[in-house]
Amino acid sequence: MSYLDQPLGTLASQIPGATAIFHKYKLDFCCGGKESLSAAAAKRQLNAQQIDNELAALAAMKNTTDRNWQNAKTEELAYFILERFHARHREQLPELIRLARRVEHVHGDHPECPTGLATHLEHMFQELESHMHKEEQILFPMLCNGFFPAGPISVMQEEHQQHGDALETMLQLAKDLVLPAGACNTWSALYLGLTELKEDLMEHILLENEILFVEPQQQKGQCCGSCQ
Repeated sequence: MSYLDQPLGTLASQIPGATAIFHKYKLDFCCGGKESLSAAAAKRQLNAQQIDNELAALAAMKNTTDRNWQNAKTEELAYFILERFHARHREQLPELIRLARRVEHVHGDHPECPTGLATHLEHMFQELESHMHKEEQILFPMLCNGFFPAGPISVMQEEHQQHGDALETMLQLAKDLVLPAGACNTWSALYLGLTELKEDLMEHILLENEILFVEPQQQKGQCCGSCQ
């Protein structure tokens, strides 16, 4: 599917994370949101096809809840979580923080403005980064090598609960992600991205709590090194 003829504003409000790509290429998806991708790229002498390919790759990223991860090897699931969720959260949150700051700056006097959201997202990012680092450096290598330490696992599960509480606060600040009438493209992109973050983080936590952290009946082999 090609996005070349679609308006930047439409793409920003329909593809979670598209605003980060537009920001990278300095494409105005807000005030200039009615301009097509090809026209906007031509105006800035950019490779429109390259941008189109990046958007297509982003749009193709899907959750894999239909896969039966119960039957996967521990190291396979650990690697999937690193690639699908850890890496994605590190892309999502900086852009969401930027969008939230912009919305608060421009629409601070609007009664539905998510005041305080950017600061809360910054705190979420700090806490999540610390959590993921501990998993990557300590817990995941142990799990992949057949060790399921109760102490570290319980700490991670407790932090998962804290992440869930942070999501609830995020939703409260963002008015349950209900856009006000006439919301701009930046505001729309923010809430679209927050919806994706919520769904991703919930699936991330589910896979770890219910599958990865549960010791299998028989060990499934030694770590291939992918999670170290």
